[in-house]
Parts: sequence; structure tokens; C-alpha cells
Amino acid sequence: MAGESYTGEAYCVKCKAKREFTGEVHETNGRRMAKGICPTCGTKVTRILGKA
Repeated sequence: MAGESYTGEAYCVKCKAKREFTGEVHETNGRRMAKGICPTCGTKVTRILGKA
């Protein structure tokens, strides 16, 4: 499952708004997390997807 791509919404802390992003899915300790970049400001955004 790790290494797949994810497209969806994540909260950008710098913009203080939800943003659409495309990123990669990483798996740590059985939890999946999508990591990407905010298209507006360029800050890293993450979204926790749940257990694998």
C-alpha cells in the first residue's frame, strides 16, 4: 500500500484553509499518512488516512 498516490483535501496550517492536494501515501507503525504540498503557499501538508 505504501508508495501509492493520494488526491484529496488536507488542512493547510499556514493558509488556515482546506486545500486540494496530490501526494504520496507513507506507512508508519501501521498507520497510513498522505504527504503533499499546498498548491497555494508551498507548505507541506499531511492527512492521516487510518490503519492499513
